[in-house]
Amino acid sequence: MTAETEGPLPPPVVVYRGHDLVAVSKPSGEPVVAARGEPAEACLHRRLERHLGHRLWVIHRIDRDASGLVVFAQTAAAHRAASLAFEHREVRKTYLAFVAAGPEPESGRIGVALHAARKGKSRPARPGEPGSQQALTEYRVREGWRIDGASVSLLEAHPLTGRHHQIRVHLRSIGAPVLFDRLYGKGLMPSFLEKAPCRRLALHSLRLELPGGERRTVIEAPLAGDLEELRRWLDSTVPKPGRS
Repeated sequence: MTAETEGPLPPPVVVYRGHDLVAVSKPSGEPVVAARGEPAEACLHRRLERHLGHRLWVIHRIDRDASGLVVFAQTAAAHRAASLAFEHREVRKTYLAFVAAGPEPESGRIGVALHAARKGKSRPARPGEPGSQQALTEYRVREGWRIDGASVSLLEAHPLTGRHHQIRVHLRSIGAPVLFDRLYGKGLMPSFLEKAPCRRLALHSLRLELPGGERRTVIEAPLAGDLEELRRWLDSTVPKPGRS
């Protein structure tokens, strides 16, 4: 179930709870924090507070239409420490994305600077453009499918910076838009995907590795059920390269 489904959402899926932090697997369609003009309570942050019965602090966000791991702080001190770790790029972030291409090369680093665009979007910045922000994303293809000259790949993405819509804009910039991305992939989806069982933004926050003394804290949220269904559908209906 997603936040776009009619009726109340089930309790948040808690995947980690320590003294300082709590992590949940966010459904696609639910915002981490309510957007302007929306009811303040209509978001994952407030829903999790109601579920746990105490205050939480927002550390980071993922896109409304993405699914997966979101971590909250349970104390003000933990919030400061985790926020600084994100700011200083000490947190290793891993996303999974199904994309409409077979990127070449199959692994690499995208260093396209980004700039704010109209209607809450981002775009690649022009060389030397005022207001542009440095942005870095590493990626690695995990597996791929190909039919009738069209390709789909499942890849890992590691954003080294935290810009607005960074992964989505960066992957579009190398000709590999995230499947069913209504902002950056419109008109670029292979036709065979019309029968796909999952037609929402195919982006999932999989893992965070946070600093913590001698040992890093590693937290994961398994791939969302609808994206697992998409992968099974691709396996059963679309050949992989080298498969007859």
